[in-house]
Formats: sequence, structure tokens, C-alpha cells
Amino acid sequence: MNNNDIFKKLRVALMLRDDQIEEILMLVDFRMSKGEIGNFFRNADHPKFVECGDQVLRNFLNGLVIHLRGTKESPKNPMDVIAVHKKEAQPKEFREKKIEYREKTEAPKKKFPAKRPIKKEPIVEKVQFKNGKNKK
Repeated sequence: MNNNDIFKKLRVALMLRDDQIEEILMLVDFRMSKGEIGNFFRNADHPKFVECGDQVLRNFLNGLVIHLRGTKESPKNPMDVIAVHKKEAQPKEFREKKIEYREKTEAPKKKFPAKRPIKKEPIVEKVQFKNGKNKK
């Protein structure tokens, strides 16, 4: 397992977008553009694939600690930060809709008409087979 795989797995597990990764790297004064970050997540056979170096992964992990835990002066709860990421990862439609649940009430039962007897007709009709022979 190389650094790219570790970076990919952390990104998926923490539901991070490229701009959030860029902000995390800025926390430790490591500047990198979204395009450069996106190159780490490409397939290995892609022409723009870039191998993630130890320095990038180290700075990302250090920034991730600050991002999740906060600093000594202003500590954070990591689960709250992850919950925010999870909420942002949902599609916009689901975030805006508030589903209100009603208590179940018994609906009147519908009466269906009585079943009519079905006439069974043969599927295959009687057919005379003529295979070219004259039988008398």
C-alpha cells in the first residue's frame, strides 16, 4: 500500500472534498492547488497521475489533526467535525427537506368486488396438420 492509497482511503472515510483537503493543508502552511491534489487520486495508468510523496502525506496528517481536534486554545470534538462533513457530503435535496412523520391511523379497508369465475379455454386449438401426404 502506497501513500496514494492511504490518502484515498482517508479522503473517502472522512468524506473530504478537494477544497477541504486544500484548507487542511493550509492549516500547516503547506500550499497546494486543487488540481495538484486531484492528481493524487487518479488511476496509476492515467497520464496526469502523480505519486504522493511522504512530505505531502505527512503535512496532510498533521493538518488533519488540527482540523479534527483543534488547537490547545480552541479544542474541537472530532465527531462534530465529521458530522459536518457527512452533512455536506449529502446531496442538496436531502439536506433541505425536512421529513415530518405522522402517526399511523387506521384507514378504512377497501372492499374489493367478488372474483368472477374465469372460463378456461384451451390454449391450443385443434389444428389439422398437412404434411404433404394424401391420405384417403
